[in-house]
Formats: sequence, C-alpha cells, structure tokens
Amino acid sequence: MIRIATEADVPAILAIYAPYIENTTITFEYDVPCRREFMQRFLSVTEHFPWLVWEENGEILGYVYATRPFPRAAYSWIAEPSVYLKPEAKGRGIGRKLYTALEELLALQGYQVLYALITGENTASVAFHQKLGYRHLALFPDCGFKFGRWLGVYWLEKRLKSVEIPNSFPTPFPQLRQDDQRISDILYNLSLS
Repeated sequence: MIRIATEADVPAILAIYAPYIENTTITFEYDVPCRREFMQRFLSVTEHFPWLVWEENGEILGYVYATRPFPRAAYSWIAEPSVYLKPEAKGRGIGRKLYTALEELLALQGYQVLYALITGENTASVAFHQKLGYRHLALFPDCGFKFGRWLGVYWLEKRLKSVEIPNSFPTPFPQLRQDDQRISDILYNLSLS
C-alpha cells in the first residue's frame, strides 16, 4: 500500500537508497549520507513536498518524493520527482503507482511542470518516464563523472496541467494534508489500481 512516509521510515528509505549510491550511476551522489544527514534531507523535503512509501507486510519496498530543481522564486511551480525501489519490487507496477500518486498530490498542491533528470546509462528509467507521459527535452553529454567515466544526463518533462497564470504559490504539502480524507482516498485508490 502507498502511504505518507514518516521519520520512523528514514532508516528503511536510506537502506533502499544506499546501494544506488554505492553500486550504480543512477544517482551522481558519491557517498552514502549518515542517518542524521539523511533525516535532515527528509525533513527539508517534507516541509514542502510529499514523500511516499510503498509498504507490504511491514516492509518498505520503495519510495518517491519531489524537490525543487531550481531555487529561484520564478521556478516555484516546477518539481523534480525521484523514485527508488528495492530490487525485488521492480517490474510489479509499484514505481508507476507511487509516481502516479505523487503526481496527483503535486497537481493538488499547484505544481504545473515536472522535470526528470536521468543519467544516461539509466535507459530503463527513461523508458519508464516516457510511458508515464514525459517527453525528452535534452541530453547533456558528459556532464557527470562517476566510477571513472563521464556520463550524460537526459532531461525529460511532463506538464501536469496547461501552464496557466498562477494566483498563488503551490501549497506546502503539510498544509494540504489538512484534507486528510482526500489524500487518503488518492493513496488508497492508487494502491489498489
């Protein structure tokens, strides 16, 4: 089932993320953050954005969250989603369900555009995003260096709604959570889909 992540989930989330840092070029991060540092990251993200987990029988199999890709105020309606799964969770539709739930919540918050930045070797993620309606915008060749080689980055985009003139900034997720029933319905329905 999909649910909102809590601080108690941070060790399990970090355990999912660490092998991606240590063994893959999926993330350009070099060093696994300590638990305290990762907790600070989690708290910073959840001040504004949803962080969701997929849990089965008490075990977290994957997670998804979003951040702001650029700090300037003019970019306030753009979000960058990220998803990470345990190996045994791949190919079961969990990533799609988590992403769909996140996108629905981001749209409710008022975000209009999503950017996915994907390392060049991660062709499975590029295909995943394209199936979800993301379109290829650019390839930045040889811009990241990890494991002794230069890697490119694909930039993909998805419009959650037509870009319109906003009348307010996106609602921070903790404020949106005051409508718990609406959010619970979204998460429940997507868990079952």
